[in-house]
Amino acid sequence: MQKRPGDIIFRAVKGALIGSGFILPGISGGALAAVFGLYERLILFMANPLKNFKANVRFFMPVGIGAVIGIFLLSFLISFMLGEVESVARWFFIGAILGTVPTLWHEAGKMGRSTWDIIFSVIAGGLMLLFLWFGRPLFSTIEPSMSAWLLAGGLIGLGLLVPGLSPSNFLIYLGLYKGMSDGIKTGDLSVLIPLILGLIVVVLVFAKVMAYIFKVAYAKLFHMIFGIVMASTVMIIPLDYTGFTVWHYAFSIILLALGTWLGWWMGRLEQTVKPTTV
Repeated sequence: MQKRPGDIIFRAVKGALIGSGFILPGISGGALAAVFGLYERLILFMANPLKNFKANVRFFMPVGIGAVIGIFLLSFLISFMLGEVESVARWFFIGAILGTVPTLWHEAGKMGRSTWDIIFSVIAGGLMLLFLWFGRPLFSTIEPSMSAWLLAGGLIGLGLLVPGLSPSNFLIYLGLYKGMSDGIKTGDLSVLIPLILGLIVVVLVFAKVMAYIFKVAYAKLFHMIFGIVMASTVMIIPLDYTGFTVWHYAFSIILLALGTWLGWWMGRLEQTVKPTTV
């Protein structure tokens, strides 16, 4: 099919937005890839990388370049926000998650929704909440290291493979989020290399698996993801407000509203952006 003028630029812009899903809590890179009509082709490419290799590389190269640019620029903003007042900044991220809830719920029911799917979602969310709550002592011992960044890269890879799953929620909970943003911002190879390796390993290992699961258990998988996202959101709500003034509370409310709008707006793109065909 003949390419439209500017199609490469459009794909680069889409890549920048998809890249934001790798580091913005509540925003899923995989979900945005689905929103822009790139997810199915991306999964097929990752599951069978040698099939139509040259054509896929040409197609996804602008997307990849855009994603790298988007991640790099956004890391400056995130690093600054978390470095100033983390408890205030977290409310922006919580809002971003809440804003995507309607889209994620709609996505979960796209192939139908049964009572058992809803029950499955509640059970998955409850188990994840218990796991995160009682696992606090274990997770609090995680320090920035090569293994920690490999784990972070693996979570980002899952966020690409599983639409609706935001790895940043868990990275905030694990205390690795700001370190990752700082490492990306400064180009720290001790952070970037294991991040990339973790991402690649997870994608190579699980791409075929995810492609199969989506075919045979789409509704149950997405409802499980919905429950997990809700549980992880509860766990990143800040509890320490020591030294807060009325201005801190006011900015928290403003950032919560702004984040909610951003999440809602990105979700609305699903209804306005048409898939790209080549």
